[in-house]
Amino acid sequence: MIYDFDKPVARRHSGCYKWDIDPREGIIPMWVADMDFRVATPIIDALHKRVEHGVFGYTKVEDSYYDAMTNWFRRRHGWTIDRQWVIYTTGVVPAISAALKAMTLPGEKVLVLTPVYNCFFSSIQNNGCVADECELVRSGDTYTIDFDAFEQHCADPKTTVFLLCNPHNPACRVWTKEELGRLNDICLRHDVKVIADEIHCELVMPGYKFTPFASVSDACQDNCVVMNSPSKSFNIAGLQTANIVCKDPVLRRKIDRAVNINEICDLNPFGPVALEAAYNECEDWLDQLNKYIQGNYTALKDFFQRELPDIKVTKLEGTYLAWIDIRSTGLSSDEATGKLLRKGKVRVSSGTIYGRTAGEGFLRINMACQRSLMMQGLERIGRALKD
Repeated sequence: MIYDFDKPVARRHSGCYKWDIDPREGIIPMWVADMDFRVATPIIDALHKRVEHGVFGYTKVEDSYYDAMTNWFRRRHGWTIDRQWVIYTTGVVPAISAALKAMTLPGEKVLVLTPVYNCFFSSIQNNGCVADECELVRSGDTYTIDFDAFEQHCADPKTTVFLLCNPHNPACRVWTKEELGRLNDICLRHDVKVIADEIHCELVMPGYKFTPFASVSDACQDNCVVMNSPSKSFNIAGLQTANIVCKDPVLRRKIDRAVNINEICDLNPFGPVALEAAYNECEDWLDQLNKYIQGNYTALKDFFQRELPDIKVTKLEGTYLAWIDIRSTGLSSDEATGKLLRKGKVRVSSGTIYGRTAGEGFLRINMACQRSLMMQGLERIGRALKD
């Protein structure tokens, strides 16, 4: 089936967080990470069928749920998951919080590579821990890891967990098998466990390959807890379904207990239905989506090269989030976002929420919308920054 990602979808006044959080008309939201594309037809059909049943009681997760999830990762990524390793929950952020509760004590340090997803900081702090920032190295239009610095952070006896983002939001990296293995080798030398947030794992541009952390080696699989969900990739975040994958039975029991303590152990009637349809029937939609996002990225990069050549666009390997270097403007990230909202009526994300130092001088722009809408937003950004 051919999908039309250029077809507009009216989301304002639909109870949509992205579009309705600001009541002012005319603002183009290019900030929070959800997509403006209509969900794949098999997901909609499956949800219609479930709605037509007419009863929405407490939900039992069936064997078909685990089959869909494990078959997907084996087929698409070469990662074999035993269904006994899987704990379902309501979202990746709650899953991270539960894992941190199970794996850390208050006052310990959780290592992150910054700039990184802002909710990492709140999850760490909410569990009484300290976020220990190891900054990625800006190299041309991309980022690399300073492995010596990473080892120094791991060597701190207070550091007990490394919270990895792969693909990396907002640095746009899809970490290679070699990079992941080297990170784990360092973690093992210093008795540091790994939590891998892989929620963006299907949003990978042509020419790049996502490698699940646990699939790198037995040593990686034994030392990690993986978080994944179809929510970002298939635009079903509101259906609140995610999975924790942990091979270690002792650690898995601790995490399962934390999931129950946090009371995030039940799914709604629609999430499992959507997950099964996504993983069983929507691979063609996903492949077309990634090509469309790549087209949006090319259009965005061409725009900045043409209109604002001093502003640099980070190379996109994964996610649908453009990471923009605005340091040449002389504006701070917060000044720029304020100016864009005030003068351009475009809402983007300030880089400082992803790391006060590592994110300063950058903006994050969500490209997962119709290309015509994205270009309209970019034209407004161009006019505001030139003013």
